[in-house]
Amino acid sequence: MEEAPHRGLVRPVRIDPTGADGPTRGQARGPRWRQTSHGFYVPAAVDAANVDQRILEASVVVPTGCAITGWAALRWLGGVWFTGGGARTKPVTILVGTQDIRPQPGIQPCGEGVSRHDIVVVDGIPVTVPAWSVVHSMRRSTDRREAVAALDMAAYSDLVSLAEASEVIGRQSGWTGVPQARWARDHGAENSWSPAETRMGLVWELDGGHPPPLHNQPLFDRTGRHIGTPDLVDPVAGVVGEYDGAHHLEPDQRVTDVNRDAAFRAHGLEAVTWLAGDPQGSFLRRLDAAYRRAGATGAQRRTWTIVPPAWWTSTATVEQRRALSAAERARFLRYRAA
Repeated sequence: MEEAPHRGLVRPVRIDPTGADGPTRGQARGPRWRQTSHGFYVPAAVDAANVDQRILEASVVVPTGCAITGWAALRWLGGVWFTGGGARTKPVTILVGTQDIRPQPGIQPCGEGVSRHDIVVVDGIPVTVPAWSVVHSMRRSTDRREAVAALDMAAYSDLVSLAEASEVIGRQSGWTGVPQARWARDHGAENSWSPAETRMGLVWELDGGHPPPLHNQPLFDRTGRHIGTPDLVDPVAGVVGEYDGAHHLEPDQRVTDVNRDAAFRAHGLEAVTWLAGDPQGSFLRRLDAAYRRAGATGAQRRTWTIVPPAWWTSTATVEQRRALSAAERARFLRYRAA
């Protein structure tokens, strides 16, 4: 059985009457083989829920000159946040243009065409380039905020910058979903570290009515010492926001969080936290209260700045992160984790 060069996955095969390169017809009907698509099979032990395996299984039905796009292409290209929504919940989209492929579970044909210049072959699978892939996701997302999350998470993995996505959007005027993609581009951020953080920033701005916050903006004291890097910050009002997922309940992380909040407040910053599972309305009430406290604090108590000292290496943009060496990435991006 052939292994795909990408992540040790198993490439589907067709029926082989000899049983040498694939199952015989009788074997294919038995419990030791699983059908992945029309005419293709893998051993039953191969994990059907593995997201990369799902993409590989879909790839064998891609017609010549066509490609996988959207979340699956971004995943195959290295987008760590693109998980396909769990076991078989999001179909793999294949751009087929005018060609026809048989409808089948887990695969979604899309009649949009794509130039060969926008297709790359990675580990044997044709996928659309990152900017094309993310714009397709933005245009086809179920709502505008999810479109922003797709863009932000592609930027997280340095697959695409906002400028690169904007260039593709400009070439697709009149295509399905372009107004949504434009809106998402205008609300995107290149330094969000998780989908939850992106959604929190949008709630902060769109539902809370406050200025759009900066994502993961380092804060410094007047001597240039790094105070901390909150998930979100309004640098004018002096309000910082943190999203606490399940790992923030771990004792060591909780100690870190409490100490960092204390450091923020010691410098005149007001901190607000959104807990996983916390109703949006509760968070917004706490956010409004933080803004009121910040307004009453007065600028004289603010001993912080967003202006970095000369020794600081910024990693706020895709361009800056792409310019880092492997050693620098390991050092400067060690706090980002998917």
